[in-house]
Amino acid sequence: MESVSFAADKALDFVAIGRLCIDLNANEINRPMEETMTFTKYVGGSPANICIGMSRLGMKSAFIGKVADDQMGRFIVQYLQNNDIETSGITTDRTGAVTGLAFTEIKSPEDCSILMYRDHVADLLLAPEEVDESLIAGSRVLLVSGTALAKSPSREAVLLALQYARKHGTKVVFDIDYRPYTWTSPEETAIYYHLAAEKSDIIIGTREEFDMLERFAANPTRSDEVTAAQWFGCHAEIVVIKHGKDGSIAYGKDGSSHRGSIFPAKVIKTFGAGDSYAAGFIYGLMQGWSPSRSMEFGSASASIVISSHSSSDAMPTVMQVEQFMLASKQA
Repeated sequence: MESVSFAADKALDFVAIGRLCIDLNANEINRPMEETMTFTKYVGGSPANICIGMSRLGMKSAFIGKVADDQMGRFIVQYLQNNDIETSGITTDRTGAVTGLAFTEIKSPEDCSILMYRDHVADLLLAPEEVDESLIAGSRVLLVSGTALAKSPSREAVLLALQYARKHGTKVVFDIDYRPYTWTSPEETAIYYHLAAEKSDIIIGTREEFDMLERFAANPTRSDEVTAAQWFGCHAEIVVIKHGKDGSIAYGKDGSSHRGSIFPAKVIKTFGAGDSYAAGFIYGLMQGWSPSRSMEFGSASASIVISSHSSSDAMPTVMQVEQFMLASKQA
């Protein structure tokens, strides 16, 4: 499988657009939410986590989004700045919208759930005129998260960002990131996911997420090969389909495929695995690595994060990932 080529003459490596929220992770693990009394606050939201992951890996990163005019919004912006992420593309809502909250329940390493508060959230109020074209034009990669397509005006802002990326030769990574809340119907979801996928160079999602995307497509057997092939007729160069504990498969436009490995981990929770995997995988591709080597790096990153209480705070550095991979191979 051929590696993806990225523009070299850009000031930024990576810019993400979409959800910025707060994760409140249960401190008392291995018990239900009803019995959980204390939580630790972290920055959350899939695109935010991936952006933090990319910055930790040494990629010059920026974010485009909207935060509430409150303490939580200021906490998010400050955290991103502390992690060397450019925040000039983040605007502040003035209409009284709130910051989305995600309470996590960790009953066991296998049984984790999220209680979401997503009503009237600031991140879905990002308007098209607030999308900074110069940030996208000046970046090698734009990451789009599917959740940002769930409501207007955010969905129009994302679709405009995709147009800017295509206009300026910026590679687009589409992280499907399906969350049933905030969407009106599966049909609506499929339509807007389709619009984003058509303009994307790299598409990443679980088998179930691709099923949502293919609601109007003819793929009754849920074939990964059929799924990947339909996007190679658009802009896609790589389609990654994740199968949980069974690992992931990357399909290339040249007809090749590679199955990614899973690293053993002392799992605390499942949250953040997909975000750290995406950061590691994209980082690898941007180094000119093969998709298979990039997948291995992403899998190691994911194992580090699911072994930690946090998602954003646990995003590893290159050295941490390399040490983890070395230790795993020696074990």
